[in-house]
Amino acid sequence: MLLRRIQSFVKDPVWLRLLSFSLTLFFIFLGDAILSFWVPNLLQDALGDSVKMGLVISFSSVIGLGMDLIFPQLIRGITVKRLVTFGATTSILFSVILLTSLKLPLILIFLIAMAVWGVYYEFFGFAEQQFIADTLPLRMHSSGWAFYGVFKNLAYFLGPLIAAWVVIKAEWAPPIFAIFFALIGLVVIFFFKKTHERPFSFSVKEVNLWQEIKHWRLLIKYVWPMVVLSLVLGLIDSTFWTTGTVLTERLARENIFGGFFIPLYQLPSLFMGLVLARMTVFNGKKRLAMKFLLVSGIFLTILGFVNSIYLILLSVLASSILLAVAFPLVNGIYSDIIARMGVERKHLIGLSNSSISIAYIIGPALAGIISNLVGEEKTFSVMGAITILVAVTLLILTPKKIRL
Repeated sequence: MLLRRIQSFVKDPVWLRLLSFSLTLFFIFLGDAILSFWVPNLLQDALGDSVKMGLVISFSSVIGLGMDLIFPQLIRGITVKRLVTFGATTSILFSVILLTSLKLPLILIFLIAMAVWGVYYEFFGFAEQQFIADTLPLRMHSSGWAFYGVFKNLAYFLGPLIAAWVVIKAEWAPPIFAIFFALIGLVVIFFFKKTHERPFSFSVKEVNLWQEIKHWRLLIKYVWPMVVLSLVLGLIDSTFWTTGTVLTERLARENIFGGFFIPLYQLPSLFMGLVLARMTVFNGKKRLAMKFLLVSGIFLTILGFVNSIYLILLSVLASSILLAVAFPLVNGIYSDIIARMGVERKHLIGLSNSSISIAYIIGPALAGIISNLVGEEKTFSVMGAITILVAVTLLILTPKKIRL
């Protein structure tokens, strides 16, 4: 029975495309996860301040937001394979610049690295949305995001563990490992290149940023609840991957189990993604995502008021289980709308990506300021309180149907 299911899975072109896409980005994101854990600590050591660290990291998202405005007007006849290839190549450039910063720890070098980081995230953001919306039938969008999320979150679960090990071996090792995994990702995408050759069918006469902003202003009137959800999820994620990585390193010095702070944040997405993929949620995604976000905020609030390392880790795990459901539900809603939009979908993809970019502009600096005032643990309590307030407001104000 199991063998027949595996054979059926491999022969199904939809699942084969999803598997090959997920496997490709697993390797690329594994390298990125190693760097995401290493870079905040590198910057804090070099700059000597958590606020400065947050501001420098935020610069990557300023560039990313600019790309959200420009990309929808530049992509023309471009395939998912090419987007991923550009992303992987740019990620290798990011690693090379970080290696340079070890010899020249200058603000300018760090800012250039952050700019490159912001660009390559946008390549992957557009590739993800285009792939899910075009490859999977409507009923499978949330399941597809959940399945893909298992691979992506496995990368971000393993990355910090690998980073903690390789940094002990050599300070320059994380960028080298990131380059190695990006090259593996390139090999995989070229092996399955015919699977991802469908191009974007957009045509562009000129790049007009004001015109793109006008598209966003029109769209946001209808999809504002999803933009707010994405913004809050992005704020939480950016807090974990900036202040959270610094906290992980400190907790690990105090207790060996403290090193699992970030891995436990990523762990639930592995099994919760599989659960959601089997459930095939079709209706009521918006309110379900908001309810999960609300309860997640409660556990985040608790995190800053417990002293035991085990209770801290338990709070992270509980909150992350709920977030692991909310993330693919929100992405599934975007994909449902994108699939109905025809050639104008590029503008919604840019808008959805921009909410994450804005979160990463605000999040690292905000987390750094709060951390300086109340400490790393209490920073998560403040973020939890914000999350609860936003979730309750959305549950009250969000319409039942989003119509374009």
